[in-house]
Amino acid sequence: MKNEGDFFGNKSGQLTIFIIIAIFVVALSVLVYFLFPQVLVNFGIGITNPNLFMQSCIEEDVENIADMISLQGGSLSPENYILYQDSKIEYLCYTNEYYKQCVMQQPLLKQHIENEIKTQVGSKINDCYDNLVSSFERRGYGVNLQRGNFDIELLPEKILLVLNSQMTLTKGETQRFERLDIIINNNLYELISIANSILNWEARFGDVETTTYMNYYRDLKVEKIKQTEGSKIYILTDRNTGEKFQFASRSVVFPPGYGIEAVI
Repeated sequence: MKNEGDFFGNKSGQLTIFIIIAIFVVALSVLVYFLFPQVLVNFGIGITNPNLFMQSCIEEDVENIADMISLQGGSLSPENYILYQDSKIEYLCYTNEYYKQCVMQQPLLKQHIENEIKTQVGSKINDCYDNLVSSFERRGYGVNLQRGNFDIELLPEKILLVLNSQMTLTKGETQRFERLDIIINNNLYELISIANSILNWEARFGDVETTTYMNYYRDLKVEKIKQTEGSKIYILTDRNTGEKFQFASRSVVFPPGYGIEAVI
């Protein structure tokens, strides 16, 4: 009768164990590569493309900046705003007069938000460049980096960062990169487009029916929260991702006690 130790002494048993371990290692490597690129960056494992390094370095900061901007009406430091739940929410359409339609405050909202993100992320990009060069040099690469300007563009379902820098890596062979592109999944573009549509109604008619948007965009939640002095706070939420864009408007406001005020 064979005892339990015979399994480990048997060549067939050893081969089975090695195969199981090999499959586990490969599966773990694939999982880390696709789900945890930051781990690769931190430990210098397998990073041969600067895009992956810069993506991991800058992605979280851009996401945080975009989230903050989205919750404040498109600006990191709103100037004309209303306080709502301790947050400064910028007026994107505003009038301080009674009976008057509001006037657009940021007619080029998309471009304004792109500039807000660009202003905040510049120093982080420089830090990431420094870390990029150090990381490759530690692994024996010759690195020549010519830093250029960068652009940020909001596109459907993503934020695109184009780093117009030229980089050459040399280690046996030479790799050249004319620019680095960073793509961050985000639906701010879509939310801004809907916000602009609502703002156009506010500027023309003083109000908008929010259910129209939710009937057309099934994954969208639109809230309109009226304030006592006549302002309205709009909160747009993507039901799938939870991402939000909120802003304020003050348009066609009636004086206190005016009968129609309750209808608007």
